[in-house]
Amino acid sequence: MRNQWIYYYTGVVTVKISGQGLERFINNLTRSGIKIWDLKKHGKETLTFKISLAEIKRLRPIVRKSGCKIEFLRRTGFPFFFKRILKNSGFFVGALIFAAVVFVLSNMVWGIEINGADPETEHKIRQELDKIGVQTGKLQFFLEDPEGIQRAITDNLEEITWVGVELQGTTYHLQVVEKTIPEQPEKLGPQNLVATKKAVIVDMFVEEGQPVVEINDYVKPGQLLVSGSIGKEGKTKSVSAKGEVFGETWYKSEVSVSLKTNFDVFTGNEKRKHYLKFGSFSLPIWGFGKNSFKAFETEKEEKTFRFLKWELPISYVEKTHRESEKVMRTYSNDEAVEVAKEMARQDIKNDIPEDATIKGENVLRQTTQNGKVYLLIHFQVIENIAKSYPIIQGVSE
Repeated sequence: MRNQWIYYYTGVVTVKISGQGLERFINNLTRSGIKIWDLKKHGKETLTFKISLAEIKRLRPIVRKSGCKIEFLRRTGFPFFFKRILKNSGFFVGALIFAAVVFVLSNMVWGIEINGADPETEHKIRQELDKIGVQTGKLQFFLEDPEGIQRAITDNLEEITWVGVELQGTTYHLQVVEKTIPEQPEKLGPQNLVATKKAVIVDMFVEEGQPVVEINDYVKPGQLLVSGSIGKEGKTKSVSAKGEVFGETWYKSEVSVSLKTNFDVFTGNEKRKHYLKFGSFSLPIWGFGKNSFKAFETEKEEKTFRFLKWELPISYVEKTHRESEKVMRTYSNDEAVEVAKEMARQDIKNDIPEDATIKGENVLRQTTQNGKVYLLIHFQVIENIAKSYPIIQGVSE
């Protein structure tokens, strides 16, 4: 009989039937439709078999009609196991409560250690941890994973360059790298200011030194802008030239934009499934049913259970299936040109200093080929082109 193990949930009884009416008993049993298995004959007047506990009431009248005797040899299955547990309920309940308490305590946060931060920064980190619920006494299952904690801290605290978060047992360990405060610049020796690139001078702010160029002058890389030698002939002295010299510089950017682009977007529909994972076997506990999404992306979060200092081969898994669909984005030629220009501007902004500004732009070449718009754009940028260059004593400028 297949799937006999199913009957162990409802209880299985091993039965012994003896008497001279065995043949009549078997015929009556067959007509009644009662299912038995593991039927064995022991001599001419005895046989044994297994039967579901639920069928015992129907079995007794058949035994009486057949003139046989019935004896129950063995009782197995969940109902009998549960009955035995109830007899020792005090011990079992106590052991169960103890194991449950230890299990819960093993999966709580009992310590948060922060290394590498000064007291003020450490206080701010603990405040940020409180905001996201990472506190002693909280269950780990309901907290962000270490990567999420790391993102929350680095995004909200400017004082931190990097933080590493690691969960070891019941303790979170945070290793912090703070932003270094720039040291005061050393007192510089005599120096000039020279040009870093080709430019047309548009403005100057000289704190120290003698300007040697004027507004609208064209300069080349290395050309002297502000001299560190000041004073009249015969009464000159060398100083550390300081200041900013702003010039108009030039950049080119070549970009392309497809007129038609396919990409995936989320529809907002999602389905969550929850599992208990035992080794490589996953047991669904919530979110049953098949995923009906034709296209989707899956996000998996897994949290391992602990017992005391040991990590159990049991974990809680949450899978989120997010429905996606393909969308075609279509640009007209004019729209593609505007998108390409914005892309080019972003490229230039990534290449120039933060304090530089884009003064103007000019499209040098525009072509459409193979479903793409190609642009070559010339940019005019205003930026500080001055850099310091030491004055070597004894060498004339």
